[in-house]
Amino acid sequence: MNHLRAALEEHELEPALRETITYKLAQALAHSDRLGEAAQVVAAEVQRATNARTRLRMQAEQFMYNAFRADEQDSPARSRLLAKLADHVTGRDMAERYILGLRAWDAMVRGESAQTALHYAEQALGDGLPWTDEEWGFEVPVIVALTFMYCDQPGRAEELFHQGIAECERKGWRGAHLSFGYTLLGYIRYRRGRLAEAEDLVHGGLRIAHRVGQRVPAQWFAIGILIEILLARGRVNEAQELADTYSYGDVVPNAVVYPDSQTVHSELLLARGLHRDAEHQLTAVGRRLEPRGMRNPAWCPWQLHLARAIALTDRPRAIALADEALQRAHDFGTESAIGQALFCKAEVVGGAEGMKLLAEAVRHFERSPSAYELAQALVEHGAALRRAGLPQDAADRLYRGLDSALHCGAESLVARARDELSAAGLRPLQLRSSGTDTLTTQERAVAEWVVQGWTKDRIAVELGTQPPDVSRLLSGVYRKMGTDRNGLARLLGSEGVAAVLQPPAAPEG
Repeated sequence: MNHLRAALEEHELEPALRETITYKLAQALAHSDRLGEAAQVVAAEVQRATNARTRLRMQAEQFMYNAFRADEQDSPARSRLLAKLADHVTGRDMAERYILGLRAWDAMVRGESAQTALHYAEQALGDGLPWTDEEWGFEVPVIVALTFMYCDQPGRAEELFHQGIAECERKGWRGAHLSFGYTLLGYIRYRRGRLAEAEDLVHGGLRIAHRVGQRVPAQWFAIGILIEILLARGRVNEAQELADTYSYGDVVPNAVVYPDSQTVHSELLLARGLHRDAEHQLTAVGRRLEPRGMRNPAWCPWQLHLARAIALTDRPRAIALADEALQRAHDFGTESAIGQALFCKAEVVGGAEGMKLLAEAVRHFERSPSAYELAQALVEHGAALRRAGLPQDAADRLYRGLDSALHCGAESLVARARDELSAAGLRPLQLRSSGTDTLTTQERAVAEWVVQGWTKDRIAVELGTQPPDVSRLLSGVYRKMGTDRNGLARLLGSEGVAAVLQPPAAPEG
């Protein structure tokens, strides 16, 4: 950074060289968790630049660094300006594609409709968004890929991450780029419910981050994601040890990271039964994110966790929080986001209404690629049915939940499902899932019929079965292919499906 600052102070720099130096200085500052300084560097160049393309490029960089600043003062104004600019570009060059990619991410974070976010993400990809172009950063290609993940198309996100990681490895890049690549690929696997694979990948990303430095964004991302994975697997003590090792939760990073670090720490507090501490943390998250317009519960479910934290002490407020999050999930429109909000409200409400909400959550998760959340909802719905004296209905849910939990590698959820089966006087039978990610002949046929516009009733008649069985087959399709119904047509006809489903090896060393 010192060398780059000195270079920038040289007299009579050629415009192209000045632009390159400015970009590299801002990038170095950003990767050192100094996002505010990075934004100031490119903002100064926006005012200085006389070339329109240079100005647009620096505006794109300024938008990006401000989006990742935890202390940005007027996010709504940036969002309005970004939206206006994105509507006047076509993606003809890299600067315009970066503007479109940032618009896609901003739409997702703010909770605009998923279709809006996907529209801009597709436009941003255009002729390609390389990770290793030395004149452009890899941040926008990464957030474009993650936009697909948050919009219930993690298979598409994985495809883009595989390409990016391969680029880095071909060029011998073994630093922050590769760390982010493996860490966030692990995050995508986590969101798909493939917890063991996710854990291996994030451990690999964390090892690389250690070489980059301490308390840098690459490390914050890896630690937070790894804590979430460990909590999903039921290893709370291990998650706490990890947090203690890195003082996670004691310091809020200067960069916006995902999952949000304070929210993750609150999840850990909830898992340990420290509801009051979690309440204080989550209230602070709301105060931080709401003024910025970051309101998508699919991106940061702080309202859902806060509802859980106060459910026993302030039930009316907990229900209100769950209701607001549910409305925001409906506005965003993905099946997984709606399912998560319904699941939370069911926990808060309880009783007969809670059981109905759990059934509805299961239906939404069945239409999403979120395998772990589906397993959770199945087990909880089965437990509620058992307590209501409906053992046969409970058995169906619990067996499916146990099967799904085993496939995900969610050990504590497996134990809970077994306990519920035992309480119902049942015992685990031979599991029906082979654990493979290859579509069966029947699943592929159902997927093709859905793409052609067939209804579940028509498919059921064709198969000689019932509509609920068709829903289960489609649930397997969405889980295995990593997409929702909207992304099914593209993936089904893509030669990249096999690559999407093949897990890469975790990095060594």
